[in-house]
Amino acid sequence: MNLLVREAQPNDAEAIVGILNPIIETDMYTAFDTPLTVDAELEYILNFPQRGVFHIAVNSSDQQVVGFQTLEPFATYTHAFDHVGIIATFVDLSYRRQGIGKSLSEATFKSACSKGYEKIFTYVRADNSNALASYLRLGFNVVGTAKKHAKIKGTYVDEIIIERFL
Repeated sequence: MNLLVREAQPNDAEAIVGILNPIIETDMYTAFDTPLTVDAELEYILNFPQRGVFHIAVNSSDQQVVGFQTLEPFATYTHAFDHVGIIATFVDLSYRRQGIGKSLSEATFKSACSKGYEKIFTYVRADNSNALASYLRLGFNVVGTAKKHAKIKGTYVDEIIIERFL
């Protein structure tokens, strides 16, 4: 598949929600537990941090948005973490394992460096072994495990803490 990776735009809100909500509804891949509205996603895009990176992947053959990735400042209450970003990656359920996450990450890492980030951090559900393996292939390392970190529909889920230096 030929991909175009570009910055997210307000008119991408519907496509992003179309990817994210089915993932949320599986109760398997993310700690998000409430589907989003297009209006909520539009507001998120419009208020996205200036130092953030928000990329979408578009299938060049049919212009369908097939994935997206965000990188936001880890914390804004202190400058001690200005060099750290927190990343999230979502790929359409029907397009997984086709290199979309890798393409998004390559673009995001480049943009992150230009914005002064030195380290990327995130959490991955411990039961999402494919996502963890993908991040590890991208150079992330496991820092630890947050036990019972998420509670989804009454069930506790551990989260693996990972990081990557740029």
